[in-house]
Amino acid sequence: MSSPSARWTAFAGQRLLASGPPAEVVTAARHALDAGDSEPLLLFDDATGRPVDFHLRGSLKEVLARLQSAPAPTEEGSEPRGPGRPKLGVVAREVTLLPRHWEWLATQPGGASVALRKLVEAARATHGDADRVRQAQAAADRFMTMMAGNAPGYEEAARALYAGDRTRFNKWTRAWPDDIRDCARRLAAPAFVRDAP
Repeated sequence: MSSPSARWTAFAGQRLLASGPPAEVVTAARHALDAGDSEPLLLFDDATGRPVDFHLRGSLKEVLARLQSAPAPTEEGSEPRGPGRPKLGVVAREVTLLPRHWEWLATQPGGASVALRKLVEAARATHGDADRVRQAQAAADRFMTMMAGNAPGYEEAARALYAGDRTRFNKWTRAWPDDIRDCARRLAAPAFVRDAP
């Protein structure tokens, strides 16, 4: 269900239970349930800020087994990998281009697929920092909407997040519950690269 580098965060109400590898996080969440914690439990994927739909029913051993046996999530619209070049992880999808684009791709060494892969890799290298900022903004915003959407200063904090203004972001999140504030700041940190020394 998750890659080895994945990081999840679990909350019981407004209280942070754990943040780290998924197995550690679901263990902490399962222990909270076993201890009779009545607060609603929420698990988040730190990379996206989205809630993780993972069932904590059963014993800890059963929960961890379910975590290990669950298939890795696929991107929206992707199909499970079938025959053909499995070591490369090639995934076939539809691409819609204008005729002049197809004509240009047909003249490239290696054909359209090789040319498109090279273009994507070049764009990733050129725009990697901007992509990381955008991903951090989206993840922090999703988390904030769910956990602090009604908190004072939420809208101002969201504006500061998208403006890349760490000082204003910290100001407007200061009064939030400690664990929510700290998690939002951690998720948002890569969005503030412009104010780094």
